Amino acid sequence: MTQDPAVSTIYDTVRDDFTAVNACILQQLQSDVPLVEKIGHYIIEAGGKRLRPLLVLLAARACGYTGERHVELATIIEFLHTATLLHDDVVDSSDLRRGRSTANAKWGNSPSILVGDFLYSRAFQCMVNIGDMQVMNVLADATNVIAEGEVMQLMNVRDASISEEKYMDVIRCKTAMLFEASSHTAAILAGADETTEQALQAYGNHLGLAFQLIDDLLDYNGDSAEMGKNVGDDLAEGKPTLPLIYAMREGSEEDVTLIRKAIQKGGLDQLDDILAIVRTSGALEYTEQKARAEADKAISALAYLPTSSHRSAMEALARLAVSRTS
Repeated sequence: MTQDPAVSTIYDTVRDDFTAVNACILQQLQSDVPLVEKIGHYIIEAGGKRLRPLLVLLAARACGYTGERHVELATIIEFLHTATLLHDDVVDSSDLRRGRSTANAKWGNSPSILVGDFLYSRAFQCMVNIGDMQVMNVLADATNVIAEGEVMQLMNVRDASISEEKYMDVIRCKTAMLFEASSHTAAILAGADETTEQALQAYGNHLGLAFQLIDDLLDYNGDSAEMGKNVGDDLAEGKPTLPLIYAMREGSEEDVTLIRKAIQKGGLDQLDDILAIVRTSGALEYTEQKARAEADKAISALAYLPTSSHRSAMEALARLAVSRTS
């Protein structure tokens, strides 16, 4: 993704800050326990986009922030995100992420869970170091909501009766919340006024929803090599995401029966048939339309911010969220 000129332009806007975040991440990964450092480095260096820390940097600078605490805040956000990935891969029994073996496939479930716990606790140590009670409050609440979202998703596995509304609730908690917390806490750190703070909170929420909707679309229409994971992973895990929900709502009785059985059973026995149904039902177009609507809302929320290269980069980031292929 970082080879795309449009992407490079976004990162270039905060290049020095981003370099400082990478250095801070490595510093905060230090531990007297070798396995903690080994797994921590492995997952952190897996080549992810680091969109959430990028969002912290852009939002803080868009608010006119001139200090350095946003670097540590971005590191906190990356640690919280990475901890959820470690735990998610264990819950989902995933063996591939970003084109590499997952930590749990390489070292086992117990070390992955425990290093995830280490990253959570290190993130909270860094929050205390920043020393802003409002920032801590937002991040503590967000972490709690994300955990609830993960449990909600677990409860929905192999449940073919999930509504679109319930699906949106899950991705709002599970994914959008950390995007929202990233831009929201950046505004707080920058001392933004209440209107700007609320605008950046809304921006992060809508950006996160757009991002997850496209993720769920790509599970049925993506390229495995580009994504670094297998097409159909959600179906294999029995997850009823929006493309399936829409296909069941609009499909024939025969199509609905096939999809329901596949969700309830899990696995990929009927993958080709279900891919065909999803692609001909209009489900992918519907999911993309929903994602674009969320991205448009995110861009509209930025109208409260003064014009700057950082605000322009945030607008570009929202457009990129729905045009990406991985």
